[in-house]
Amino acid sequence: MRTTWIGMGLVVGALLVWGCGGEAALGEACEDEGADGECEDGSVCGKSDDSAALECLKTCVEQTDCPADQECNGISGSDLKGCRPK
Repeated sequence: MRTTWIGMGLVVGALLVWGCGGEAALGEACEDEGADGECEDGSVCGKSDDSAALECLKTCVEQTDCPADQECNGISGSDLKGCRPK
């Protein structure tokens, strides 16, 4: 009986870790500017403005990849570009 409870506890713990992990979504906070894989596909970790706050920004190659109110600029620490407010 005790072994069953330990096994169930391990399964529940593994599910919690798996469910809480993963990549940050567009607009969510991130930690490593320019890091590959920290944000979901199609986004990169960078500063959206002059503040020190990092968030996942939409990646871009050229200006037309960004909404009209944003501009495509390089991300420090990488060769990627992200859409930032104008």
